[in-house]
Amino acid sequence: MILVGARVWRVFALVLLTVCFAASSSADGLAPLKIVTAGGTREFQVEIAADDASRERGLMNRRYMAADHGMLFEFDRDAPVSFWMKNTYIPLDMIFISRAGVVTNVIANAEPLSERVIPSGPPCAAVLELDGGTAAAIGLKVGDKVRHPFFKS
Repeated sequence: MILVGARVWRVFALVLLTVCFAASSSADGLAPLKIVTAGGTREFQVEIAADDASRERGLMNRRYMAADHGMLFEFDRDAPVSFWMKNTYIPLDMIFISRAGVVTNVIANAEPLSERVIPSGPPCAAVLELDGGTAAAIGLKVGDKVRHPFFKS
């Protein structure tokens, strides 16, 4: 009977630890993402905008974003998309990405609070927004790769 009790306790403890670890790793709502350039691989933590409401809200009304953070906008299909910076207070680099995780266009330092429409150029499956100047700082170019489970690479 004690053996069964100990076994049950171990299973319970393992389940509890698993639940606690899962809650702590996703509690902040961030997911790891890597960008691979000629200069090396850079790691970021990104929020995911995968539904209409989160894509519409984006990074609006934020006054700060950590240098290694960003937001990944995921779309159901490849298509040309457009963004604007209305109610967005921080300059952003917009990185347009194909379904294969290949960078198709980079818009550097989008002007805060602007209602100017920023088109993707070629169709894309996702857009990554990072602090303005990050793309240049890491040497990001069209053709570089983005690694994240969303992309089929």
